[in-house]
Amino acid sequence: MQPTVQADPTIPAVKGPRRDLGPREFLLLVSVLSATTAIGIDLVLPAFPNIRQQFGMASDSSAVAWMITAYFLGLAVGPWLYGPASDRYGRRRPLYAGLALYAVAAIIGALAPTWPLIVISRFVWGLGASGPRVLSMAMVRDRFDGNAMARVMSISMAVFLIVPILAPSLGAALIAILPWRVVFWLPAAIAGGLMLWCRRLPETLTLERRRPFTWSAVGTASREVFTHRQTVGFIVSMTFIFGIMNAYLAGSEVILSDVYGYAKWFPLFFGCIAVLFAAMSLANARLVGRLGALRLIRTEAAIGVVTMAVLMLVGQMNGGRPNFWLLSVALCLSIPMAQAVVPISNTLALSPLPHVAGTASSIIGTITFAGGALLGSVVTGAFNGTVRPFSIFVLGYFVVGAAFIFFATARARAAEIR
Repeated sequence: MQPTVQADPTIPAVKGPRRDLGPREFLLLVSVLSATTAIGIDLVLPAFPNIRQQFGMASDSSAVAWMITAYFLGLAVGPWLYGPASDRYGRRRPLYAGLALYAVAAIIGALAPTWPLIVISRFVWGLGASGPRVLSMAMVRDRFDGNAMARVMSISMAVFLIVPILAPSLGAALIAILPWRVVFWLPAAIAGGLMLWCRRLPETLTLERRRPFTWSAVGTASREVFTHRQTVGFIVSMTFIFGIMNAYLAGSEVILSDVYGYAKWFPLFFGCIAVLFAAMSLANARLVGRLGALRLIRTEAAIGVVTMAVLMLVGQMNGGRPNFWLLSVALCLSIPMAQAVVPISNTLALSPLPHVAGTASSIIGTITFAGGALLGSVVTGAFNGTVRPFSIFVLGYFVVGAAFIFFATARARAAEIR
């Protein structure tokens, strides 16, 4: 039985639009809000060579990966600015704050004269981006449950993944005709447009479900998160999965340019794998209705271990420089499997805790993004001019992630069998 949450009489009444969004517009809006995270990553990737040149780095320097790592660290810290506050004040006002910080940080990056200030702005940018991401998940949890929530999360992820398909090519096209800092100005403009669209968004957290914003209330909610086996298991699993995704995002451009000399084809390569990401998410949305979230994620975890093992074996060929097309096939089989388990993992991590969804989203976001950023930086730091370290690390990370998926779902699976 879930605990009854009393309304806090000090919380002001909800103000804002009275007309609810239709289900399709709501789904589209939360998907785009979540996609602001990817916009802040994928749009800037084609600018890496320009950034190296601008700040006097070597042409093969992996220091630019700090633009991804700092952003992910901001994404890790930021949820604590939004989750507990949204459990008291509702989702809309913290959402506006996050979008505003996102826009301001992007503008600072666009104007920054030094590399350290660029990195700092990326951290702050991540702080802002964590708001739309965490709060979009909390809003979905406010309105959906169980397999329906998993389906909505998967569809939202498919829409979200349009960004990796289009953003690198868009970024490359913009850099070809405009100064490279345009990839900072455009996200700021997008955040401003979303602030206007969010005026149509109704509050999803009702007054009777709100919690006081005190250390005691946050501590109680946190204890619920850390003492629930299913939630903790998925937090650890997603941390290692995000380590894989961070390593792929930060390292794929270096692999294509330095190992194979195909730097100009990076946007196309990145977009093709992103198409597979979206296809996997749409397949999840259909399969979760047939198999259920529990059975589906266990199946995907097992398949993912096999495909990651294939990638590891391919990565050892030819001294760590396997045939490019063979490596591409191995990446297409493996990396989308890592992405596929994320929306269902989020669903199953949040499902037991609807009464503290904002705080739970914060804890999940903080640990998975901080841990994922640090684990990803280990992989990029191990780059030695071959794909061998990458392929070994991602297999190890996925094996750990899969083990915790089975740990998290063991009791529920046993009950389902009985």
